[in-house]
Amino acid sequence: MHKRNALKLIAVTAGAICAGGLFVACSEPAAKFAAVDLTGADYAKDFQLTDHNGQSRSLKDFAGKLVVVFFGYTQCPDVCPTSMAELAEVKKSLGADGDKLQGIFITVDPARDTPEVLKAYMANFDPTFLALIPTPTQLAALAKDYKVYYKKVDGPTPTSYTMDHSAGSYVYDTQGRLRLYARYGGGAAALAGDLKLLLKQPA
Repeated sequence: MHKRNALKLIAVTAGAICAGGLFVACSEPAAKFAAVDLTGADYAKDFQLTDHNGQSRSLKDFAGKLVVVFFGYTQCPDVCPTSMAELAEVKKSLGADGDKLQGIFITVDPARDTPEVLKAYMANFDPTFLALIPTPTQLAALAKDYKVYYKKVDGPTPTSYTMDHSAGSYVYDTQGRLRLYARYGGGAAALAGDLKLLLKQPA
């Protein structure tokens, strides 16, 4: 076989292999997220709750935005304020794309977290963040659907109790699909990097 024909055959064969997806190097590499990739998960698909402004909210209200959902309560001493402060930092780090991020805080303490309390709490971090207030029945159903743990821990007085709860955030893409679970302690930089990757992906 002539050298020219041999080279041609090699080129054609390589192209066929690439087309068949057998060469990993020939295709776009999958995105590497710092958070846990939940793409395709069949839970935590939506919510229908009232926000601190008295408006009913669901994921479809935020079409075109990345949505980060965190479960917590306003009297939480450390995990909750840290998580919300990091989310506010993430929004700033996105620059012009910061408007494409919607922070959602779902209280696990609806007895004490009134709309007024929650509105003031959100203002401490970012006024565009929304707090959602489930009824006790809704909260129980949500916790089951989102695989979230919460438990009331009695204090020295009836109103000084604390709430044990899961510490992590669910991330939805601009189409309202659950994509990531960001564990507490991952840091603002890691979350910002993941959100930038999601924004680059085709709808």
